[in-house]
Amino acid sequence: MDRNTKMFDAFKMQKTNKQILEEVYAALEEKDYNPIDQLVGYLISGDPSYITSYNNARTLIKGIDRDELIAEMLKAYINK
Repeated sequence: MDRNTKMFDAFKMQKTNKQILEEVYAALEEKDYNPIDQLVGYLISGDPSYITSYNNARTLIKGIDRDELIAEMLKAYINK
């Protein structure tokens, strides 16, 4: 058994909003939902029931600040 102390950087282990959205999108697709419709419903309403709990997708999406995500998407959309 390895008794050496292992160091890790918690910040490097955190997922980006893009990674989270990709995982949630994939989970919605796997469950035969329309991912765009479901994500738009969640972003507009804040109701997590739009997102499946499959593959921990609902928990992941709740870790994102919706206002921050919408601002990030808008900036990307208009290239700012």
